[in-house]
Amino acid sequence: MARILIIRFSAIGDVAMTAPIVHSLALQYPELEITVLSRNFLQPIFKEMPSNVKFLGADLKGEHKGIAGLNKLFKELKKYKFDYVADFHNVLRSKYLGLRFKLEGVPVATVFKGRAGKRKLVRRNNKVFVRQKSLFQRYTDVLEYLGFPISANFDSIFGEGKGDFSKIKEVVGDKNQKWLGIAPFAQHKGKIYPIEKMEKVLAHFANEKRVKIFLFGGGAKEKAVFDEWVKKYPSVMSMIGKFDMEHELILMSYLDLMLSMDSSNMHLASLVNVPVLSIWGATHPYAGFLGWKQLPTNTIQIEDLPCRPCSVYGQKECYRKDYACLNRIEPQVIIDRIERDFSL
Repeated sequence: MARILIIRFSAIGDVAMTAPIVHSLALQYPELEITVLSRNFLQPIFKEMPSNVKFLGADLKGEHKGIAGLNKLFKELKKYKFDYVADFHNVLRSKYLGLRFKLEGVPVATVFKGRAGKRKLVRRNNKVFVRQKSLFQRYTDVLEYLGFPISANFDSIFGEGKGDFSKIKEVVGDKNQKWLGIAPFAQHKGKIYPIEKMEKVLAHFANEKRVKIFLFGGGAKEKAVFDEWVKKYPSVMSMIGKFDMEHELILMSYLDLMLSMDSSNMHLASLVNVPVLSIWGATHPYAGFLGWKQLPTNTIQIEDLPCRPCSVYGQKECYRKDYACLNRIEPQVIIDRIERDFSL
């Protein structure tokens, strides 16, 4: 049995985007033993994979930190006698591990990020507005280079059904309403819809008895916002501190809709076959990061701003200083889309 190692350490959304590809590879090559190397807390993404998929966690802030830690990690990996290495990350850590495997005679393929095309897409002047390859396709290309062409075919990490409801029922109660997930935050300001505007969207649906809202996020600042919203709106439940990732994924599988930014929660919801209405500001779906099987029409963005997109990942400061790409989106536009297209 041939063995392949797939490396992708971060970010959460990018690791989530490996799941449909790994799952497809596992089903189409059942004789292939697949090992995914990532950060420990991301294991739930791969928990429901076919039996020929295994997960290894790397402690990059502890025992596997720095060159000495990577050497230790390589020694641990070497024991598995991998025949192929697929570097889905293409950063210093994964490149170093790839180099060590190459020196051992193991074929290694590395994801091509297409930076030149993305730079042209986001530059301030003379943008080349061309849709870039999706990250899913880039992962697929790596496998094809190693001799494992696949047809990406994936519905949900839970197969044809949903997660085990009994694991979340005690916290969330029975489902006798429409369930709306809202994930209003992202890693960078250029991807966050103004919170006061998002509250207007939330308030509208919180006043609908037929709708129950779950808030997804993490961190002290986000918790403070969620706590205020929960006080104001009894039908709203914050999931911060309630569930780990495994249980959040189960809950997401029962949502009727996830409203999110261009963020990890868009990708997590996509992995459980839930429609996502995503809001895009400084970034753009053309950069290749739209969620798995999410329709381009299920995005909300200002199309007529010549400065958009200005960033691949949303980390750049707005040179206009007004974040028009986000501030020009009115709450009613989002409300209307949810009611019209998703019957909430």
